[in-house]
Amino acid sequence: MSRTARIERVTNETKVLIEIDLDGTGQGDLSTGVGFYDHMLNQLAKHGGFDLTVRCEGDLEIDSHHTMEDTAIALGEAFARALGDKRGIRRYGSATIPMDEVLVRAAVDLSGRPYVVHDEPLLTPYIGPVYATSMTRHIFEAFGHAAKVTLHVDVLRACRPGGHPDAHHVVEAQFKAFSRALREAVEIDPRNAGALPSTKGVL
Repeated sequence: MSRTARIERVTNETKVLIEIDLDGTGQGDLSTGVGFYDHMLNQLAKHGGFDLTVRCEGDLEIDSHHTMEDTAIALGEAFARALGDKRGIRRYGSATIPMDEVLVRAAVDLSGRPYVVHDEPLLTPYIGPVYATSMTRHIFEAFGHAAKVTLHVDVLRACRPGGHPDAHHVVEAQFKAFSRALREAVEIDPRNAGALPSTKGVL
């Protein structure tokens, strides 16, 4: 069964196109106008094992908020659609990822219940010219609610003794851990025999 989806989301602030294949080979074709965000979405493709196309034309003359938020919403909607009825999946996934001095843990439950917990240290306001670091939490929240998943992302360690957090490393490690957790959760479990992984019988 093909686990793919295409979503187009158009508002007065953005025009977004998302195409996703959950059983891809990690290929990303990404263009949001926010370079660091494209870099993070590429982590999702590569480490999630998804084929992912993202196109967004947003009101970057204002700031990058609408572009990143609406892309995350559309991505969550596409992810949920591609999952289909969730039969046979592992449902749960987790990953603890190091990136030099940074250590991040992410855990996900494809539960149908949107809930996001996010914990990171105070970072410099921007990475590059337009990626506001305050948006990382918002991206995960927008994705989690649109995809109807439970997601926890925790930065366990963020800096060398006497140093300050490297915002690039802190955010990138989060996206890598998030991607690896999703990869595990969407995998087909051969022991599940096509059943829903829930005692309730619904997800």
